[in-house]
Amino acid sequence: MTTPQETPTLIRGETIASFASYAEAQRAVDYLSDNGFPVENITIVGSDLKQVERVIGRLTKWKAALAGAGSGAWIGALIGLLLSLFADTGTGVVAILLWGVLYGAIFGALWGFIAHLFTFGERDFSAVGLTVATRFDLYCVHEHAARAVEMLARMPARGRP
Repeated sequence: MTTPQETPTLIRGETIASFASYAEAQRAVDYLSDNGFPVENITIVGSDLKQVERVIGRLTKWKAALAGAGSGAWIGALIGLLLSLFADTGTGVVAILLWGVLYGAIFGALWGFIAHLFTFGERDFSAVGLTVATRFDLYCVHEHAARAVEMLARMPARGRP
């Protein structure tokens, strides 16, 4: 019979400090480490998550075709490289590789163009999405929490040495 294992948790202990940026939380942990605190008992937790999407620009059917051509060229290069293993001469290897890139780019451009047409202008922009935390809490196991809070109270302000 097996012994039941404790379910692992990401957050252990209690909150000892909160910061507005990850850099500040990291600075606090670094301070604790420099002063001999056992930092393996600390966890940095980002919370109050926000989904941020930065719009880069308008996506036209021609930009979609160009992006598809780039992706297709890479896939064509990979297929050409695999097929070139069966080539007899060095020139054959180069020819197969180049034809793979060309056919891949053409197929990718057509695919990107047609795929964009089927969106019917529903999302005709490109964007980069990020999930960001707006608050970072330091958690510490209960045995060391009081000492950590005491040490952080003595941490110098940012501008001072």
